Amino acid sequence: QVQLVESGGGLVQAGDSLRLSCAASGRISSRYTIGWFRQAPGKEREFVAAISWSGGRTYYADSVKGRFTVDRDNAETTVYLQMNSLKPEDTAVYYCAADPDYLDYRGPAYMANWGKGTLVTVSS
Repeated sequence: QVQLVESGGGLVQAGDSLRLSCAASGRISSRYTIGWFRQAPGKEREFVAAISWSGGRTYYADSVKGRFTVDRDNAETTVYLQMNSLKPEDTAVYYCAADPDYLDYRGPAYMANWGKGTLVTVSS
């Protein structure tokens, strides 16, 4: 079982930046893919970004392309989500999730482990 802990959320103004971290621990296999998801109040959870084990492949939702960047430090078993030019509609609880058995992102259904989330609030 992989444990995931998100951090870095907070209250910022529109146009500001935040860097979220997802620290993995526990029974980490030799390869795993990490995805970032978010859930705004009253809305369903949605995909934000994902990164393959090697970091060579990244995926983004259209709504965050060009503003968010996902990267990872495998030596520290940490994945980051750099969020720039934040908008009020980015307000949500952000979760990281792991697919522990695959090198590349396959979709949310394969995410076996989830963190508890970190709240990002963007004021206008």
